[in-house]
Amino acid sequence: MSSTLALRVAVATVDTHPRLVADIGGTNARLGWVASPGAPVSQVRSLPVAGFAGPALAAQHYLAGLAQRLGADFSPPRRAAFAVATAVAGDRIACTNSHWDFSRAQVQAALGLASLLMLNDFEALALSLPGLGPSQLRTHGVAPPLAGSMLAVVGPGTGLGVAAVMPTRQGWVALPGEGGHATLAPADDLESALLACVRRQHAHVSAERLLSGIGLPLLHQALGQVLGAVPAARTTVQIVADGAVGNDALCSQTLDLFCALLGGFAGNVALTLGARGGVYIGGGIVPRFADRFFASAFRERFEAKGRFRDYLAAIPTALITDTLAALNGAALAIEQQVESGAD
Repeated sequence: MSSTLALRVAVATVDTHPRLVADIGGTNARLGWVASPGAPVSQVRSLPVAGFAGPALAAQHYLAGLAQRLGADFSPPRRAAFAVATAVAGDRIACTNSHWDFSRAQVQAALGLASLLMLNDFEALALSLPGLGPSQLRTHGVAPPLAGSMLAVVGPGTGLGVAAVMPTRQGWVALPGEGGHATLAPADDLESALLACVRRQHAHVSAERLLSGIGLPLLHQALGQVLGAVPAARTTVQIVADGAVGNDALCSQTLDLFCALLGGFAGNVALTLGARGGVYIGGGIVPRFADRFFASAFRERFEAKGRFRDYLAAIPTALITDTLAALNGAALAIEQQVESGAD
């Protein structure tokens, strides 16, 4: 064994401290506890982002409550990984859809951590994909995935996340990005009219502009205008609640259009990345109307790529039903960091 490898093994052996993991979105921050390396994420708590000035205060609040619950079994974490809903580059982290704007180094110091890993939230979710089981997924029932292939995830939440994970000799490697801000493309006359309507307000209509929690109300309003109606303003929660059960015709049409547009966008992601192992739908929006999603045009639009229909038809799609999957990905990222010695 080389001296470098021996050192890494030694570090991994003695580092038995608990880990702190967090999945920080635009609305909520989920925090979890890993009692020892390789242990499952537990003690999960969701805190409102709006209730805290930044992640350090939210994490301190979480840890204080955890210390009370665990008593003598509690020991401070030495390592943490925060998955954040924004691009990660350098020390400064500015969340796209919330007021949190902070220094990674300052948060690490405030929490007394030896290491604080910051990664994009969909990078963490992508890392969880290879380990997801049947109880964590609901599939469209298409052909099995091509073994050893790229996996991708597209997730409408407060915003719209996109990422992938690829197999390598050293294990799975995540590919983070900001694909949710790619330009959204129409597939028929209705969608062309809809996007033209939205462009009167926003010069660039990204996928996130409509396919997200912040986008659903705009999609609802624009669809109403295109159809000649003047709909009352509705929140995302109201649109999903009324549309899922058919209580409101325009809300129902909005969800159907949302699913169709999402299918076309997810198909583009699959083609761009060569994600022949599968495309997963994450985020907190779609699980709220899962039955309607599976009955929608999502899968048809996913495959509707002309000469490459057969290519897309062989790629499975699935809805992630486990809301804690990204925390598992964040925990894996810590262990990958330890194994690589890249602290």
